[in-house]
Amino acid sequence: MTAAILATLLGLAALAWSADRFVAGASAVAIHLGMAPLLVGMLVVGFGTSAPELAVSAFAAAGGNPEIALGNAMGSNIANIGLILGTTALIIPVIVHRGVLSRELPMLLGVSLVLGLTMLDGSISRFDAVVLLLVLGAQLAWSIGAARRRPGEPEEELAIEVEEREAREERAGMTRRAAWGWTIGGIVLLLAASRVLVWGAVGIAERLGWSDLVIGLTIVAIGTSAPELAAAVAAARRRETELVLGNVIGSNIFNTLAVVGLAALIAPMAVDQEAVTRDLPVMLAMTGALLLMAYRPGDHGRISRLEGGVLLTAWIAYTGMLVLTAG
Repeated sequence: MTAAILATLLGLAALAWSADRFVAGASAVAIHLGMAPLLVGMLVVGFGTSAPELAVSAFAAAGGNPEIALGNAMGSNIANIGLILGTTALIIPVIVHRGVLSRELPMLLGVSLVLGLTMLDGSISRFDAVVLLLVLGAQLAWSIGAARRRPGEPEEELAIEVEEREAREERAGMTRRAAWGWTIGGIVLLLAASRVLVWGAVGIAERLGWSDLVIGLTIVAIGTSAPELAAAVAAARRRETELVLGNVIGSNIFNTLAVVGLAALIAPMAVDQEAVTRDLPVMLAMTGALLLMAYRPGDHGRISRLEGGVLLTAWIAYTGMLVLTAG
C-alpha cells in the first residue's frame, strides 16, 4: 500500500510539470501551423492525452478484465466533462464558438449514443468494435478535411510565407522545432507520469475490494484523466480555453470509439447491467448538459463559472455515490 501511495503522489507531481510544457508546445504548434486552437486541442491534446486510457484498456482486455476498459472509457468521459471542464470554467469561463455548437458537440453526443446502442444487448462484440473504430476513422477524416478547407484562399499568400512564418514564431514564443519538441516530449512525459499514477491508484483500489467496473469508473478513470486535468488547468492559466474544450471533445470521442473499440476487438466484453442503467445515462446526461449550457444567442456560447460549478458538483456526487456503494 505504501508503494502504491508513493507512486500516486509521484505521478501527480510529474503530471503538473509536464502538462504545462505540453500545453505551451501545443499552443505554439497551433500558431506555427495556422490552425485553430480547437482543432489542435481535439487532434493533438485530446487524442494524445487519451493514450493512457487506450493503453490501460488494451492491457485490461488482454488480461481478462474488459470491464475495467469499459468503465475506464465511460468514467473518463464523465470526468472530462464534470471534473476537467467544470474546473476550467470555475477558473475562467469557457468560450464556445458557433461551429463547435453546430458540429463538434452534436458529434460527441452522436458517438456517445452509438456506444449506448452497442451496449443495450448486454455485450460489445468484435463486430461492434469494428463499427466503433470505423466511425472513429470517418470522424478523423472529416475533422482533418474540414480544417484543410479554406475557400477563396488567394495565391498571393504564398509570396509572404516567410514573413508569416516569422510572425507566427514571434507570437508563439518558441521556434517550430521547440514547439514540436515540447508537444511530443510532453505527451511522452504525460504518459509515463499517468502510467505511474494509474499503477498506484489501481493498487490502492484493489486493496479496498472494489469491483472491476467501479475501479474503471473511479480510480482508473480519474488517474487516466489526470493528464487532461493537468493540461486543462495549465491551459486555463494561459487563457487557452479553446484548447481545453477541444481537449475534452477530442478525448471523449477517442475514449468512446477507440478505447472501447480496441478493447472489444482484443476481447469481446459482457456489459454489466449497472453500466447500462446507471453509468450510460450519466454519461449521456453530462454530454447533453454540456451542449445545452454552451448554447447562447449570438455568435458565441459560453460555459460560465456557475455552470462549471454545476458540472463539477454533478461529477463529485456521481463519484461519491460510486464509492459509497462500491463495497
